Amino acid sequence: MALTVRERRVRTRTLPPLGGDTPGLLLAALGVAAAVAVHQAVPAVPKLTAAVVLGVAAAHLPGLRPVVRGVAKPGLSTAGKRLMRIGIVLLGLKLSLDDVLGLGWATVAMVLAVVTATFAGTYWLGRRLGLPGDQPLLIATGYSICGASAIGAVSQAAGSEEEDVASSVALVTLCGTLAIAVLPLLQHPLGLDPSGFGRWVGASVHDVGQVVATAQTGGAGALREAVLVKLMRVVLLAPLVAGVAVAVRRSRTRSGRTTGKRPPLLPLFVAGFLAMIALRTTGVLPERTLALAGDAQELLLAAALFGLGSAVHLPTMVRTGGRIALLGLGSWVMVAGVSYLGVLVTT
Repeated sequence: MALTVRERRVRTRTLPPLGGDTPGLLLAALGVAAAVAVHQAVPAVPKLTAAVVLGVAAAHLPGLRPVVRGVAKPGLSTAGKRLMRIGIVLLGLKLSLDDVLGLGWATVAMVLAVVTATFAGTYWLGRRLGLPGDQPLLIATGYSICGASAIGAVSQAAGSEEEDVASSVALVTLCGTLAIAVLPLLQHPLGLDPSGFGRWVGASVHDVGQVVATAQTGGAGALREAVLVKLMRVVLLAPLVAGVAVAVRRSRTRSGRTTGKRPPLLPLFVAGFLAMIALRTTGVLPERTLALAGDAQELLLAAALFGLGSAVHLPTMVRTGGRIALLGLGSWVMVAGVSYLGVLVTT
């Protein structure tokens, strides 16, 4: 039965407005769908890389910019924080302690040395270049551990500004994408067999998806070695976040800023990440469950990275463009060089 004009007006007034996080989360979902489509069209481009680039593009397109900066901003911010945490927890299901220990203690020591040297060197160089805020810390984290996922985890432990997070994610994603094209060209000139090439990629490339895209050019053996070494780096995410939390507490105590909520020594999402590693190690989860969790983890991280990408403000990056580009190039050369030496020593 048709509604009268009065009834339609009353029903319209009772409908809840589309506000809060909803517009931003819907936009993030569309961004994830677009990133999946890009990956299917060009398999060499990982979904997470596409998600960051699409987020940056959405923030600067004339038609979308007012939406991204306005009604969608709360939801995109939620995606960049809360969905990132859930994705990091599920990332733990990709790790098994048995697989990591199966690499051998020499490879484990090599990975520890690469992560330590890359983190310390990048952080020092970023401070020397005068990059603002937490950018040196976040970029060092992204290069040394696992790209944007590590940046998201450490930024939440440190309480970093969203602009610093977005700029760091953009830089690390760009350099990781370049590695997909550059590193395979260097395999034979550097005299690396498939196993050595895989370990070099796993120790030097940032994001897990970028590692897979790069290492698969060397064959199945290279891909397996690369993923195992990369996941060993991911294991180090938990102690790094805990260390940052301790440093933040001490810094606040020294400066007298002890009021307000203190950052936990081990954030809840990092505890969840460790719990998922333990659960995977037990072997009780069927492969189908692990596969579904892996798909969910990638989609959640893609939504989070779209949200972070939408917070990138290119004019601001341009003002520190020379310094941040120099840090990116220097860190890239550093992690690739230290990883290569590590592979040579442990082969």
